[in-house]
Amino acid sequence: MERYRFLPHTADAKFQAFGTTLEESFVNAALATASLMWDWERIDRTTEHRVQVEGKDLKQLLVGYLEEIIYLSESKMFLLGAVDEIRVEKKREGFSLVALFRGDRTSEKYTLFGDVKAITYNEMVIEQNDQVMIQVVVDI
Repeated sequence: MERYRFLPHTADAKFQAFGTTLEESFVNAALATASLMWDWERIDRTTEHRVQVEGKDLKQLLVGYLEEIIYLSESKMFLLGAVDEIRVEKKREGFSLVALFRGDRTSEKYTLFGDVKAITYNEMVIEQNDQVMIQVVVDI
């Protein structure tokens, strides 16, 4: 199964991420987001950041989760290369997510080729059937 695919969009970037579980589709959405800024497959996994996010619904959870990639990139010079140990839980009032981001610090050995400014709710879709599909538009 493909991890993600990019779709045409007039001004921003739009993608769909797939998975057999909600967690797998969240991982692939993170990798799609990172792929707009660097080649995540080439990033060494020498640094770890534990991520914890809460949301009143799955869309808010997804936005907060993907914004962690932008925040860590800008504040810690962290380049995401993999997502491990991800867990999404339904809470009494909403959802929570914990994940382990693995990657490396920005350096001359990595090529940066884009910038994601924000994750939007515009055209956001989370479909859970036989497989999970997430659609996201990001502001670039």
